[in-house]
Amino acid sequence: MDNQRIDLGGVQKIITEESVTLYWDKPHNLAGGAVYRIFCDGKEAGTTDKTHYTLEGLSAETEYTVEVRLFTGENGFVTDESEAVGGQENASGCAASEIMAVKTTKAKRRLDITKAPYLAVGDGQTMNTEAIQRAIDDCTEADAVYFPAGVYMTGALRLHSDMELYLEKDAVLQGTDRPEDYLPRIKSRFEGTEMECYSSLLNMGELDHESGYNCRNVVIRGKGTIASGGVTLAKRVIVTERERIKEYLLSLGDKIRECESKDTIPGRVRPRLINISNSQNVLIAGVTLKNGASWNVHMIYSDNIVTHGCTFYSEGVWNGDGWDPDSSTNCTIFGCLFFTEDDCIAIKSGKNPEGNLINRPSRHIRMFDCVSSFGHGIIIGSEISGGIEDVQIWDCDVKSALCGIEIKGTKKRGGYVKNIHIRDCKAAKIMLHSVGYNDDGIPADTPPVFSDCLYENLEIGGEILEVDRTWSHDTAITVHGFDVPGYAAKNVTFRNITIVGRGKNTEQQFSLRDCENITLENIRCL
Repeated sequence: MDNQRIDLGGVQKIITEESVTLYWDKPHNLAGGAVYRIFCDGKEAGTTDKTHYTLEGLSAETEYTVEVRLFTGENGFVTDESEAVGGQENASGCAASEIMAVKTTKAKRRLDITKAPYLAVGDGQTMNTEAIQRAIDDCTEADAVYFPAGVYMTGALRLHSDMELYLEKDAVLQGTDRPEDYLPRIKSRFEGTEMECYSSLLNMGELDHESGYNCRNVVIRGKGTIASGGVTLAKRVIVTERERIKEYLLSLGDKIRECESKDTIPGRVRPRLINISNSQNVLIAGVTLKNGASWNVHMIYSDNIVTHGCTFYSEGVWNGDGWDPDSSTNCTIFGCLFFTEDDCIAIKSGKNPEGNLINRPSRHIRMFDCVSSFGHGIIIGSEISGGIEDVQIWDCDVKSALCGIEIKGTKKRGGYVKNIHIRDCKAAKIMLHSVGYNDDGIPADTPPVFSDCLYENLEIGGEILEVDRTWSHDTAITVHGFDVPGYAAKNVTFRNITIVGRGKNTEQQFSLRDCENITLENIRCL
């Protein structure tokens, strides 16, 4: 049987000593309903309707033959009958498969932070920064810094290449809520502008937009929790910073009104939970990520950052984004759950005019099987000055969100967003639009360009989940370009869209403005 009728897109592998996680692009010629059967050494290991699967309980340093087989549903789901060998009779059979040999890694030596010579104490009170940092410094490619159950208080920690952190179930790496524990400041970038910020709880790489990667091959995994000081830490940093720059704030005069709030500028130095700068090949898997003082996972000028099976919590934290690729490439997130005060996921590439000059786009971003239980949703922007392109989103559920799936930028930004493909998702609403907030700074020479976006097989609620957890009606789909000749939003297609509502009197509508070549195919309102 010809097993290449539908392309699985190349199965990717994440290999540890006891597991293999497989993930792959969803075939473009499926409309849904597919089932994947996973085989290990010829025996069926399980089935899934997701585009990822983890084989667990494997032996270290052992070779396995793994196969992913795609079976389409009884309705075919192959868009062209000629692609199905034997016609409809075989359309419900195996439509594609990929076989690969894998070998689990060697078992790593555990550097237990509670044992000598480290002697960290997991009582939730003892400060363990020096002990944990010593274990990190000792960690080689053959080791893993191991956190058994307990709550380990710490300040900022600095990771390095070729190392692993492993957090056991009920282990909590708990950052303090004291700003002084996140010194010294480091070069970073926040809301598109490079500046010195407080160190994050976990820090890797050194920021330099003119150079390549200076940190590689870092793994953070397990079933434990990485948490920081949240809203208390954020407020304390803002108070400290406002006093430090009070003369500068006064010198801005009325220009301060361009900012989101009085806390915008002093708030930009807040630490992230995990800061990833100029880094390559970073894996974050299985852990709970909680209460950064601003964004939780922020990757800047980095490549091949993979996050899966994580839960993000930041309710009550202003700017409490979950996962933010910033002028970064080949970043993938899947199987994650979000309870965030701000964006669940936000793709960025710098802010005018600095972002235009640095000119490092975010490219080749994949998001799939992610769920928003609370938060703004999946966002591209508003910092897009370096450009954003080739973003694929599928099988995500962002119905319980304030913004749903959104592409945004201000007229000042410059840059572009293009080649975006969003499919097989549920969302509160869809927005591709110009905005007027977060608009401080010197303008770029031209507005941004929004173009070449495809939305297909979506269910749109037309209702949003407010911050107070009440629901309200809103426009289902908004496309607003820029009111400058030549900068309309263009080449946007909506195909197979179902708009549903929670209330009988819900008014569903499109809002189109300053746009051209907008295609609507098979739109249903229920």
